Formats: sequence, structure tokens, C-alpha cells
Amino acid sequence: MSPVFPMLTVLTMFYYMCLRRRARTATRGEIMNSHRTVESNSRTSPLNAEVVQYAKEVVDFSSHYGSENSMSYTMWNLAGVPNVFPSSGDFTQTAVFRTYGTWWDQCPSAPVPFKRTPANFQSQDYVELAFEQQVYPTAVHVLETYHPGAVIRILACSANPYSPGPPAEVRWETLWSEKPTKVNASQARQFKPCIKQINFPTNLIRLEINSSLLDYYTELDAVVLHGMKDKPMLSLKTSLIDMNDLEDDDYEEKDDCEIDNLNKKFSSTALREGPSNGYFDRLPYELIQLILNHLTLPDLCRLAQTCKLLNQHCCDPLQYIHLNLQPYWAKLNDTSLEFLQARCTLVQWLNLSWTGNRGFISVAGFSRFLKVCGSELVRLELSCSHFLNETCLEIISEMCPNLQDLNLSSCDKLPPQAFSHIAKLCGLKRLVLYRTKVEQTALLSILNFCSDLQHLSLGSCVMIEDYDVTASMIGAKCKKLRTLDLWRCKNITESGIAELASGCPLLEELDLGWCPTLQSSTGCFARLARQLPNLQKLFLTANRSVCDTDIEELACNCTRLRQLDILGTRMVDSLLLVPPGKSLKCEYYSSSLFILCWSKKVM
Repeated sequence: MSPVFPMLTVLTMFYYMCLRRRARTATRGEIMNSHRTVESNSRTSPLNAEVVQYAKEVVDFSSHYGSENSMSYTMWNLAGVPNVFPSSGDFTQTAVFRTYGTWWDQCPSAPVPFKRTPANFQSQDYVELAFEQQVYPTAVHVLETYHPGAVIRILACSANPYSPGPPAEVRWETLWSEKPTKVNASQARQFKPCIKQINFPTNLIRLEINSSLLDYYTELDAVVLHGMKDKPMLSLKTSLIDMNDLEDDDYEEKDDCEIDNLNKKFSSTALREGPSNGYFDRLPYELIQLILNHLTLPDLCRLAQTCKLLNQHCCDPLQYIHLNLQPYWAKLNDTSLEFLQARCTLVQWLNLSWTGNRGFISVAGFSRFLKVCGSELVRLELSCSHFLNETCLEIISEMCPNLQDLNLSSCDKLPPQAFSHIAKLCGLKRLVLYRTKVEQTALLSILNFCSDLQHLSLGSCVMIEDYDVTASMIGAKCKKLRTLDLWRCKNITESGIAELASGCPLLEELDLGWCPTLQSSTGCFARLARQLPNLQKLFLTANRSVCDTDIEELACNCTRLRQLDILGTRMVDSLLLVPPGKSLKCEYYSSSLFILCWSKKVM
């Protein structure tokens, strides 16, 4: 037979596979993305008029710049009609996330990133919006009023947040996504990405955010959902297949399939007998493990199906020392955890942030997993994991005796009494309680027993009654503390600052942004500068009393200072107050926000 015929057979099979892929991603009744080579003729009934609606309610979010007791700069501003658009600028009536830029990842408090995070997962924050009516979405418009370009992913959920009973099935579908891109203009815009059509109605939309390329905080004013009440009837005529369809934009969809069928991929079903494993049989076991260590979790799932040898390697607990499940939040459930249990007996770092919401993970499923896999845990990330309750924290305190790092950021549904169990984790070195309901009694107990704390975040913890008492306990017990976040603590005074400065001389990072009870006239900021020479980051955001004297004290005493936020002050006339023999370099991020770097003058 001529060699041409096998080649034609291969090409035919390839073309058939392309058609099958097209059939999966754009079945009848669905419309494809505009960049694909598809001709679509919409035959929509006149009775099926398009519904245009603004968000009715903000149901969940990961962070915001504003206070829990206010509307200024909070995510709740995304509900309803626009407050600002089409105006541009910094407005308190918009939704603003807590961070921007890359310098937040360069702070002393920045955690070490997890390995094996898929390259296509770059989300840092999210907000979920509920709308009045369920529709088949045809467009999602985001009204951005300041420094646009942070939205990188838009998803739709099949669950109706206003349904009286629990949904039989919860599905998340990505409507649109792209990598973070730099938007040079800071003016307002109406962001109108071309979305994929889905085969279920929705009234729950999720925006995922990456602000790393922004020069300042992004501000969002409203989100508009366009859609049809009934599923549009479309006749699709598919022309030539775009080869771009076979590239990385489908990677996420494949990942979802892998995680969704995790039990199948990792099941103990015997693999078929096949030929020898070739050179893999000659490689040292440790070398193969090192090679596989560069694969993501879905890739391990796929590789485990190839042969017995690689199945053994892919199921080795050593491959799961660091396990990041956050990128798969939309699919991860009790079944996934159950089939991971046998492989995670040695896990030390575990990231379950954003996972388990809307019944995906139960308290029983989480407890079973930790009872098997918690003994070696050193780091546990549970940011925005709303399935957590008091039982979960009790299980963590009992099953994770070696835990040093616990992140409960934005777990705002945890009851106050649950936090008392954290005091049993005496080896903690990092504790993040941002936007939680921890109360003073539980916090004082934690500080008393967890004296090895090096990183502590209490930002926006509105249930703490007296921050001076808290600061006094921190100064007395946490002598090793290096970073402290007191963002928006409502009642700390110069007395609490004095206790902190004298008791925690190793502090490298201190966030006192939006602490209205601190006044420069009391000398509290000068005292900080003189007693904390190791400071690298200091936030005094929105403190109107910061003056030239405070800046001069910082310049004289805090020679390692790299990040200083004095946004909002009007008392600083000049930042060129530099001690003799030193030079000052300023990078202006806004008219009031600076990153300061001191260095020895070059002679």
C-alpha cells in the first residue's frame, strides 16, 4: 500500500475529531464565540424579547476596599443601576477591591505561591451577582469607571439564588475569559466581551479579577445582563474549522472534565496489559517523580491512564505534598476529595480557597478528608470557603497538630464561637482573619496560646470591641511578630500603638489604613518610626493628620522602608525630607500614594 493512504486515513480521523470537538463546544441551539469561523442565522421568535437587567444583589465576594459597615468603595455598590457611569474618576459609590499591582506580592506578608498552579488560572478576586430573572445570556456588560482592565473571566451558574429549595445540580460555565492585559487609559468604559452561549438559563453571574497590571485600584459601577427568557433557536452552518480552536483556549474546559471525573481518572481499575514501558523502566524512581512534579493535577489524571508504571507514579503521595485545588473550585466536590484521600496522606500544603460553596463540599466530606490527610498539614488555605462551620474548625484543631499557616480570609459565615478552636493550634505562625466575625474573647485566647505568630491579619474584623486591649496582648505575647494588618480597625489609639511598638520590635509590615482614631499630634507615628527600624511597609491610608514631621522621622529611622501609603493626607507639603548622606527615590502611583526607597548616596 502506498504511504499516502495511511496519511490520508490519519488526516480523515483528525478532521473527524475536529468535527466532534465542534459538536461538543457548539451544539444545536448554541452560538460560538465571534472569533471562530462560523456563520449563524438567528431565528428568534418576536415573543422572545431580550431582557436587560442590572444586578439585584451582590451575594458573595472575596475582598473590597471599603468597610463592612459602610457603602463607600464596597462590592455592594454593584447592585442596581449605575451611580457614576459614564463619569470617570475616583468615586466612593463604586466597587473597589482591596489590592492592585504587583507590589502586594512583594510585601513581607505575601505568602509563597503554590506550585502546580495552571498557567490559565490567574484570578485574584471575585464577585458574584444575582439578577431578578433567569435568562439565556446573550451579553454581559461591565461598567468600569476608573482604571479598567481587571476583569479576566466571566462565569454563569445554573443555580437560582432565589429558589426556595436546594438545586438538584449546580453547574458553572465560563462565558468569557482572557489573560490579564494592560489597559493604558484610566477613563471609564463599558466593557462588552463577546460571550459564549450556554444551554441553561442563569441569574447568577461571577466576575473574576486580576489587578496585577493596574497602576491603581480598578473601580466598577454596575453589571448589565442581557438575555432571552426562552432558549434561542439557532441554525448553525459551520464552515471551515479554525485551527485556533485546537489551541489553549479549550484547556480550561478539559481541566474541568478531568476534575469532574476525578474518581474515574484515579480509580484503582486495572490497566490493560500492554507493551513494556521502554526507557521508563530504566529511569530511577526518584527521577520520574521529579519529572512528574512539573505537571498540573489534571495532567497527572491523564498520565495515570497511560500505563501501570506511570499510574503508580501518579498515585504516589509524594506527588501531593503541595496540593492547590483552588483553580478547580467550580468542580471540586465530596467525591473528588474522597478519591484524593489515599494520595494525600503526606500533604503539607493544601489550598481549598473558594471551594465547596453551594453544597459542593459538605462538612462530613471535609472532615473525612482531614481525618485521613491532616496529620502532616503545615499550611491550609480556606479563603472564602463558606461551607465551613464550627465543626470544621474543631476538626482542624484536632487533626492538624503541625499546622503553622491558616487562612480564613472572608469566611464571613463562620459563627463567632467557632474561632475559639484556633487557640489549640499553638504552632501557628501565620493567621489570616480578614473579614471574619472573630470576637475579642476568642482572639485574646488565640494570642495567648499562639505566641509564635509571625504574620497576623485582622483587617475589617468588625466584631472586635477594643483594639487597644488587642494591641496590648499582641505586644505582650507575640514577640516574633513580623507583619500585622489592622486595616479599618475602628478604635485603636496611641496607647495601643505604644504597646505594639515596644512589644514587637521585629515588625516589618504594619497596616493602619483607615484607622480614624489615630492622630499625629499624639506622637504615635513618630514613635512607630523610632521604635520599629525594620519597617519595610507602612500603610497610614486616609489618616488626615500625617504631617511632614512624621515623614522626616520615617526617613531618619526606617532605612529599609519600601512601601508607604499616605493616601488622603493634606498635611505633607514635600516628600524631599531626606537625612544627610541619603537620596530618596519616589515612584508616584497617584497624587497621594508613594513607594519610597532610601539608599546610600553614591559619592
